[in-house]
Amino acid sequence: MNQKIRGAVAAGHHKTAAAGIEMFRNGGNAFDAAVAAILASFVAEPMLTSAAGGGFLLAHTKENNNILFDFFTQTPRQKKSIGDLNFYPVDVNFGGAIQTFHIGLASIAVPGNLLGVFHVHQKLGRLPFHVVAEPAIHYAKNGIEISDFQAYCLNLLKPIIMASPESRKVYAPAGKLLQVGDIVVMADLAAALTEFANNGAGEFYSGEIAHRLVKDCQESGGYLTIKDLENYRAIEREPLAINYRDRILLTNPPPSSGGTLMAFAFQLLSTIDLNKIEFGSDYHLQLLAHVMRLTNQARTDGYDADIYQPDIAEKFLSNKHFKPYEQELTEIVNKWGSTTHISVIDSEGNAASVTTSNGEGSGYVIPGTGMMVNNMLGEDDLNPAGFHNWPLNRRISSMMSPTIVLQDGQPEIVLGSGGSKRIRTAILQVISNLIDFEMPVAQAVESPRVHFENGIFHLEPGFNPEKVANATLPHGSEMVLWNQKNMFFGGVNTVITNLNGLTTGAGDPRRQGVVELA
Repeated sequence: MNQKIRGAVAAGHHKTAAAGIEMFRNGGNAFDAAVAAILASFVAEPMLTSAAGGGFLLAHTKENNNILFDFFTQTPRQKKSIGDLNFYPVDVNFGGAIQTFHIGLASIAVPGNLLGVFHVHQKLGRLPFHVVAEPAIHYAKNGIEISDFQAYCLNLLKPIIMASPESRKVYAPAGKLLQVGDIVVMADLAAALTEFANNGAGEFYSGEIAHRLVKDCQESGGYLTIKDLENYRAIEREPLAINYRDRILLTNPPPSSGGTLMAFAFQLLSTIDLNKIEFGSDYHLQLLAHVMRLTNQARTDGYDADIYQPDIAEKFLSNKHFKPYEQELTEIVNKWGSTTHISVIDSEGNAASVTTSNGEGSGYVIPGTGMMVNNMLGEDDLNPAGFHNWPLNRRISSMMSPTIVLQDGQPEIVLGSGGSKRIRTAILQVISNLIDFEMPVAQAVESPRVHFENGIFHLEPGFNPEKVANATLPHGSEMVLWNQKNMFFGGVNTVITNLNGLTTGAGDPRRQGVVELA
């Protein structure tokens, strides 16, 4: 429902959202709420994110400042012989698609989430940090009931969870995975978060925990050194700004890829008048398939190879590079007629869009902390040059695209998504649903989605079968019809506010997302 509120939080779990709402009730702002929700998500959504993962927070402040806080993972400062590495594949079956991930100690990149939350809170928060951390500590100490979606994630990632005795201690204490309704208690994580709340992030980046992580990496086939951890910093960047219809979209700039590729797709979409198109029509499905295909094609032509060039976004989105793809789309049109996201907004004019991830997890849990460490060096989409071919000591390029849509300079839509390679296409569709098709926010988030990748056009159920049958796909591609909506297609948790100050939102049901108002 629409109402005037102190703040709103859309997130992937009701405990994550509740932690943010508690900060509003304590007199905090959107950034206190966002940081409390991030910390809570480490407990409530442990298969999707972790203190030892990485992420981004896009902030719009009441003073009209826009800042992208980059605390994503970093590549190590040195390499090892491949024969000495602990690095191996596991297959994850989503039901309609199988995706291979790589785990082990050599899949671990330098974590950033913990330093990131401290950095954001110090810069923009209002409440004391121990207050902001309290809900997460309470959840970890007292336990959280396993939901349907958590049980699904546990089962999905079983090969990763069962790879570590420390992980089995939490998620399979009696030898088998916890089930729906069981209580998961994270006493070690509660103790670690209490230590961080009292003494800062130093313990993780240079103290005993850091040395424990590094010792295991150096002795058992990982890359990380103490210098990797001690030299890690959160980075403040200027967001990438995109004009779309009569709005400004703010999103994640390079060296991350997701925001720039989404900007390219929006440029293509903006050349078509969608007012005359019916949602889910064969024309609409064809358009989405070709926009996604052309964006993927453009990525291989002058993006991945030049990702660390300082002006890559400008070159990639320039007329010179864009026009041939626009022309191809026009010709076609004329022919055929584990990531999680938190969105926060407050009544003061602040907004935070934050996406964090642990990848699928490396299978390694830092002893005594309950924290599974990321596997970002084992994610194929984050390593387009191939595994172990990353440049030294560089921020890893991510698909994460936390996004804020401004209308007349004020935050109108705050959203983002989990979902690996599907993040940018999920956000693209929800924004288009809101702006082009003028859907209410719940409908915009819940409507069926599509995703085009490697010549396969994935479609969720809910589209008209006749329209689907009539859709003309790019040459050589095939169509996969999913029999139910699935987390494969992202989890776009969204809050919106109109110019009258009325706020509402929607959590993505694909990941049991929720929205809470204060």
